[in-house]
Amino acid sequence: MKVLAIDTAGVDCSAAVFCTEQGRILSEITERIGKGHAERLMAMIDEVLAAASLPLQSIARIGVTIGPGSFTGIRVGVATARGLALSLPAQAVGVVTLNAMARSHLDCDVSRPVIAAMDAKRSEIYAQAFGSDGKPLTEPQIVTLEALKALADQYQAEIIGTAAPLLRGEPAATEPDRFDIATVARIAAEADDKALAPKPLYLRGPDAKPQDGFALARA
Repeated sequence: MKVLAIDTAGVDCSAAVFCTEQGRILSEITERIGKGHAERLMAMIDEVLAAASLPLQSIARIGVTIGPGSFTGIRVGVATARGLALSLPAQAVGVVTLNAMARSHLDCDVSRPVIAAMDAKRSEIYAQAFGSDGKPLTEPQIVTLEALKALADQYQAEIIGTAAPLLRGEPAATEPDRFDIATVARIAAEADDKALAPKPLYLRGPDAKPQDGFALARA
């Protein structure tokens, strides 16, 4: 099975093609662009397919990061994945960014459980705990620093991500959280054949809200 993975949930715009028969990434591209994922993503998909010498029609599954992360970026990625899945047809599956972070860490160190923790601003943290075998111990959630400390104590887990320095009384990491596209592809390849279509995982509402004073009355 050929899997197309895409990530637009953070500062990167990424795409990769993974072959389950060969157990390896055939091609991948990651560009740190910050914004403008919608303008770059489709061309990037064409590029990774060309690099892998594959037509789009060979893709049987599409994996996409669903958050938490950038509201706009998540919408771009999920809409693209679902649209491509309908047109091919192919199965689209969602990959939680916290899972991708944890899996990347556990590929190098399985000595203890890990908590992927992203600074969500406003004194809040996106967090999820995983065992050293990569299996989730909790659901993705938004927590306070005190709750994150309690979670780390409960599972005797290592904290990774931009929120990790907060436990040491330091400012959150300035380098943004990033989600390795090869890891995203492998997680997507392992997804259940009956997995539901991906939908955004925001965990909280958007920062920008419409101003009620400018709302127009319905006729």
